[in-house]
Amino acid sequence: MRGSQQHRSRQAPRRGLRRSRRTSRAAGAVASAALLLPVVAAAPAVPAEQPRSAALQQEFTAAAAKYHVPQSVLLGVAYLESRWDSHAGAPSVTGGYGPMHLTDAATAVAAAGERDEAAGDARGESDRPRAAGRMSVPAPAVLPARLRTLPHAAELTGLPAGQLRSSTAANLRGGAALLADAQKRLGLADGGSPADWYGAVAAYSGATDSATAATFADDVFDAIRAGRQRITDAGQAVTLPGTPGLTPRTEQLGRLRLPPLHSGDQVECPRSVACESIPAPYQKLDNGKDYGNHDVADRPRSQKVDFIVVHDTEGTWEGTVKLVQDPTYVSWNYTVRSNDGHIAQHVPTKDVAWHAGNWYVNAKSVGIEHEGFLAQPDAWYTEEMYLSSAKLVRYLAQKLDIPLDRQHILGHDNVPGTTAATIKGMHTDPGPYWDWDHYFGLLGKRFRSTASPFSGMVTIDPDYDENRPDYTGCVKPGEPCAPHGSGAVRLHTAPDESAPLVQDVGLHGDDPSTTGVNDTGARASTGQQFAVADRRGDWTAIWYLGQKAWFHNPWWQPTALNASGEFVTPREGLDEIPVYGRAFPEKEAYPQGVPVQTVEPLPYKLLAGQAYVLGQRSPSEYLWATTFEPAGHQVIRGKDVYYEIQFGHRVAFVKASDVTLRPSNR
Repeated sequence: MRGSQQHRSRQAPRRGLRRSRRTSRAAGAVASAALLLPVVAAAPAVPAEQPRSAALQQEFTAAAAKYHVPQSVLLGVAYLESRWDSHAGAPSVTGGYGPMHLTDAATAVAAAGERDEAAGDARGESDRPRAAGRMSVPAPAVLPARLRTLPHAAELTGLPAGQLRSSTAANLRGGAALLADAQKRLGLADGGSPADWYGAVAAYSGATDSATAATFADDVFDAIRAGRQRITDAGQAVTLPGTPGLTPRTEQLGRLRLPPLHSGDQVECPRSVACESIPAPYQKLDNGKDYGNHDVADRPRSQKVDFIVVHDTEGTWEGTVKLVQDPTYVSWNYTVRSNDGHIAQHVPTKDVAWHAGNWYVNAKSVGIEHEGFLAQPDAWYTEEMYLSSAKLVRYLAQKLDIPLDRQHILGHDNVPGTTAATIKGMHTDPGPYWDWDHYFGLLGKRFRSTASPFSGMVTIDPDYDENRPDYTGCVKPGEPCAPHGSGAVRLHTAPDESAPLVQDVGLHGDDPSTTGVNDTGARASTGQQFAVADRRGDWTAIWYLGQKAWFHNPWWQPTALNASGEFVTPREGLDEIPVYGRAFPEKEAYPQGVPVQTVEPLPYKLLAGQAYVLGQRSPSEYLWATTFEPAGHQVIRGKDVYYEIQFGHRVAFVKASDVTLRPSNR
C-alpha cells in the first residue's frame, strides 16, 4: 500500500470495498477448495536436543528396495519436498505430510478446527480479515491432483492413510510407490539407473504444465549430482551421496503429455524456474477519478531499485492470484506457490507495485509474495518453494544491481513505518519462522564471520532448529505458540532471561514489548547487523532503537557472528538526531503543483555515543504518481542525502548531514 498522506487519502474510499470483497472471497475460497491451510491444531513439537540416528537412512533404503526405485532418486525427491524433515506429523501449507510431502488437503482442512475471528489477518492487516468459523471440508474431486497424492499412495501400498501421515517409514513407502507407479504409467522399466527416472520425478511434482514439471525434476537431479547431507528435525542423520556427471533422460518429459506453460513475452524470471504471467490490472476506476492497482514507471532509468521485499500471502495461491487481479486491491510483483515453487509475475519490475505500506520503499523495491502463513510454524514451506524463490531473487539482484544482504533483501516486517501514526499498522510477515539462514544459503550468500571475536559489530545468526524462543498469539491472543525453530533472537533490558524486553516506543509507548508473534519490538533477525554496545559473560548488548538491547550469545552456542563494516554515529556536537521512515527530499526541491511531503521524524532518537550499521547511501527522492497517465508522474530529487541503517527490527533512515561514518573496528 502507499505511504504518503496524499496517496493514502486518494485510496481511502476503497478500503471498505476491499474489506467486503476480501471477506466474501475468503469464504468462497474456503467453501470451494481451501487449498492452503492455516492449521491451528499443531502436532507436538520435537525437542531440540535429540540423539543422532541412522534409522531414517535405513528406512529410505527399505522403501527404495521394496518398490525398485533408485535410492538416490527417492532421497532427492524427498529433499526437494521437505529436506527430509517430518515436522512431527504436521501438514505443510498445502496439506502435505512427511518427508515425501504426500498431500491430503481435505484431511488437513478437516483437522484445522475452529478459527478465531478476533485474531484477524495474522499480519495485522484489518483490510484482509480471516474467515471465521470452521472451514468447509472440500470434496476430493474439487481439489487438484497435486493436493491429494496421499490417498493415491494409500491405494498403491495398501497402508492406511493415517499411517502414511504419521509414520515416517510408511510415508517413504508411499512416496516410493508413487514414483514406481509413475514409472510404470510412462512405460518405463523399474530399477536401473537414476538417469532413467527423470519422467517419473517430473510426474511426482503434480504439475499441470511441462515447464513446472521439468523445473522440479531438474532441481531433484541437481541435488542428486551435488549430494546432500543434514541432521533432520527429528535428529536423523541422512546422506545423499553425490553423483557428479549424472545425465538424466530429459526427453522422458514428453511422455507426460503436459501442455507448455504460456509464460508470455514480458515475464522476467530466470530460465531455471517455471514462471508465468498473470498480470495485475492497470485501469481507470470511478469514471476516471481513480485507478488501480499499481503505477506504470520506467525503472531503473527513472529510479534505482534498491530493495527486494519478501512477503507471505496469508491466503491460498488461487485466492492470492484472484486478489492481485482486482483493480481495487493492492499489488505486488511476484507470487511463489508452496508445493512446487511455481512463480507468477503480476507487475513488471520497471513498474511500481503497491505492496510495502511505505511509498518510498514501494518506489524503490520489488515485492515477492510466498504462499503461506507467518503464525503457523508447523504449516511448513517446501524446499522447492525456498529454492525457486532464491533463484528468482538472485536473478532480480543481478538484473537490478541489488546487493544480496539483509540491508537490501528485506522482510515486509523490516519495512519501516512512514510516520509515527503508521508504525502500529505495519505488517509483520514473513515473521520469525521464515528461515533466513537457509534462504541466504540458497542465495549463495551464507552468513559468515568476517572479523575477530573483539569486533564491535555482529551479524545475528542463531541455529534455526535449536533456537526456540517462546511466542504467543499464533492461534489466539496470549496463548503460547507451538515450540518451533526460529531465526530471531529476543532482546532484553539486562543480561538476564527474566529481565523485561526492550521497549519500542512507536509500538507500545512506555510499555515493554511482548512475546506476541506479531510484535517486532524486541526482536533481532538472522542476517541483521548491529553495533556492539556491551558484553557481559555469555550475553551481548547491541544498540537497538536508541537503547542497549541484550541477547544470549554463549561462546559454546553463539547466536551471532563477528562482523565488520561501517557505523553511523551522530555528528560531533549533537546530543541526538532524528530517525526517519522514508528518504524524502527537502521542501525546496518540490516544483510548483506538487504537494510538499513533510519529512516527519519517527518517535525514536539516535543518541550521542550510539552506533548503527550502515546499509546504503540513499538519495532523497519522491515519486509523484497520482494520475493514470504516466506522463503525469514525476520523480522529485533533493539535495538531502540519507543513510539507511539497521535501527531496530525494521530499517530506518538518517540524514547524512546529521551523522559521521566510521569503521566498525574503531
